[in-house]
Amino acid sequence: MTHETLPHPPALDVVVPVYNEQATLDTSIRRLHAYLSADMRYTWRITIADNASTDATPAIADALAADLPHVVAVHLPLKGRGRALKAVWGASPAEVLVYLDEDLSTDLAALPPLVAPLLSGHSDLAIGTRLGRSARVARGGKREFISRSYNLLLRRAMSVGFSDAQCGFKAIRRDVAQRLLPLVEDDGWFFDTELLILAERAGLRIHEIPVDWVDDPDSSVDIVRTATDDLKGMLRVGTNLARGRIPLEAVYAELGRRPFTPPRPPGFFGQVLRFGIVGVLSTAAYAVLYLLLQSVLSAQVANLAALLLTAIANTWANRRFTFGVDGPGMVKHQFQGLVVFGIAWALTSGSLAVLHAAAPHASAQLQLLVLTAANLVATLLRFVLLRLWVFRRPRAVPGVSAPDPAVPSAPLTLTSTESE
Repeated sequence: MTHETLPHPPALDVVVPVYNEQATLDTSIRRLHAYLSADMRYTWRITIADNASTDATPAIADALAADLPHVVAVHLPLKGRGRALKAVWGASPAEVLVYLDEDLSTDLAALPPLVAPLLSGHSDLAIGTRLGRSARVARGGKREFISRSYNLLLRRAMSVGFSDAQCGFKAIRRDVAQRLLPLVEDDGWFFDTELLILAERAGLRIHEIPVDWVDDPDSSVDIVRTATDDLKGMLRVGTNLARGRIPLEAVYAELGRRPFTPPRPPGFFGQVLRFGIVGVLSTAAYAVLYLLLQSVLSAQVANLAALLLTAIANTWANRRFTFGVDGPGMVKHQFQGLVVFGIAWALTSGSLAVLHAAAPHASAQLQLLVLTAANLVATLLRFVLLRLWVFRRPRAVPGVSAPDPAVPSAPLTLTSTESE
């Protein structure tokens, strides 16, 4: 670590995680340093968090730290944006911890209003949003569609109120970070989303500001891999919340700003989205299992075994994640799930029998294609049966009011602009 010692802990620690950014790092840090020196009235430092870069990035970071006052270079042995922020935020003495993307896609003029409500004690976290009505965003249609789709999926599936989970422009109070960081499992790109979900669930106040944002055409983010990791992250966090494995009550007791209420079961649309996530993962697991088993078992037996194994896991995941069911009844629900599995097996086995009758020597790949299509149809039927039979909610007793689970809970997010 290279650094200049400040006489007192700074008000702001502006962290810039980097990985193989030798082409732009010097320009970006000098631009950020010039802005903070000229326009930031709070004390600050810049921390360059190098996540195991393999090019000249570490040397450039050290040179910047030696040349510019109030710049720190930290070198981490492993990759991961979340891992870098956990390490640097967790060790920082600053009152407010900031995170910026290295490409500085977000206009730095949004930095003072980002940190002001945290320094005043009004809010606990602050995020820039590219999806507010007054935000100005320049990026391609593909990335715009992916971003809006992801945030819509997140709001519906996880019942959250914040509008933009992945804008690289965030800040958090140090005392809040110390309580939340140990609860965040992800070390990669899902870190931001997981942190915000837990903060909102714990009753913390999230301040949003619209930003001006210009897309970096040279971004090295793997969109497909990131999207897959995000879906897995949502499934993991949703399941852990439903099972009560994350001690958010303790966070609320120390920092929360409103009465703590456990997350309400998702409404119909949220259930459809969560079921879809579980279904995609189950279908992929089924395909892998079938291909593995088909090499040592007959096609029918391989199909039955793959369906049975994925059905048990699917019922468990839907019980916890999709329908928010906790407590007793697991055995009953698994039995009912096996009945539903029997129907799905009949559909897929029937399709396989028809295929063998029409093409006795069909290849394993063709069998897999037919079975996957039949499995998708069975999945739709499975959702209907799980919702209306297996995990059916009891009807309200006449004269006794009950909350409508289809109505989303009031968001815990404070926004300074109306999001789309």
